[in-house]
Amino acid sequence: MPFAPLKNDTFLRACWRQATDHTPVWLMRQAGRYLPEYLATRAKAGSFMGLATNVDHATEVTLQPLERFPLDAAILFSDILTVPDAMGLGLSFEAGEGPRFARPVRDEAGIDALAVPDMDKLRYVFDAVASIRRALDGRVPLIGFSGSPWTLACYMVEGAGSSDYRQVKSLLYSRPDLMHQLLSVNADAVAAYLNAQIDAGAQAVMVFDSWGGVLADGAFQAFSLAYTQRVLSQLRRDGADGQPVPRIVFTKGGGLWLEDMQPLDCEVLGLDWTVNLGQARARVGEGPRGKALQGNIDPNVLFAPPRRIEEEVAKVLNSFGRPHTDPDSTGATHVFNLGHGISQFTPPEHVAALVEAVHAQSRMLRA
Repeated sequence: MPFAPLKNDTFLRACWRQATDHTPVWLMRQAGRYLPEYLATRAKAGSFMGLATNVDHATEVTLQPLERFPLDAAILFSDILTVPDAMGLGLSFEAGEGPRFARPVRDEAGIDALAVPDMDKLRYVFDAVASIRRALDGRVPLIGFSGSPWTLACYMVEGAGSSDYRQVKSLLYSRPDLMHQLLSVNADAVAAYLNAQIDAGAQAVMVFDSWGGVLADGAFQAFSLAYTQRVLSQLRRDGADGQPVPRIVFTKGGGLWLEDMQPLDCEVLGLDWTVNLGQARARVGEGPRGKALQGNIDPNVLFAPPRRIEEEVAKVLNSFGRPHTDPDSTGATHVFNLGHGISQFTPPEHVAALVEAVHAQSRMLRA
């Protein structure tokens, strides 16, 4: 199905390290609990999964932040755990507890039973992508996403979130062969999942390696990075409209390993708030094989008054420095974002102050 021409391609051009007139901005979890209209839609849906699996509701909440703020990209409303749910692990969301799997995998029999799921089980996601893309009507690009193979494995083995990762790390160290088997299935499933999102209309895709930073040096490269690359190597290069689709990789806590991540077959590296943007630019953002950088203001800055938010935005932009401005070549570019997801307690008017500050200050930085 043909889609409307894109009216604001600033985010995509920044992903491709092309010059832009301002630094594009979007926010991880921008469609979420900090917005009263989201809470109203979720109440109507009855549950988180009722919201995520209903195409109309998912479309509605994806567009809600764009009605409030002049963001430069939309991101699909979904959850990173849809893939293991389709594998039959029994995903549920308990109030105040977060996601939980009824059937975690912790032994050889459980891992042997895993397979790449039939993508028809995730049809609701792909239908939502197409619906959102049509509803956007070319306003901004749509980002699709998945959890990384390692991050999915953490939830699949632990059965829920974890503070010490005891179960998954016990498996990793005692039976590395089983962990590699699990990660191989996850990588191929994630690749198929992202390709289906691309086919449905996603204009960029992002891999969230939310728990890569909990691994030891060496283990990160073997059990997280290698399988993220396995995903990237299988992804389609062009989208449903024939346009190239940039790929973003975000590893929370991954700042130590930027040089290891630099050769990844992706266009953008996301950074959390512990990383100095200027140093990251020097390490991986410059030169013909450089990466665009995404991030990385501390989400808790958004609890400060607007004047302080503006000052912190300036620090982030100035840390990156003046972006590449030559329209005839590529160079170092920056996509402004949080260093992780927005808090549910964030005042929406503070988000408005952040977005306005990024756009205004980044234009002055280029002047």
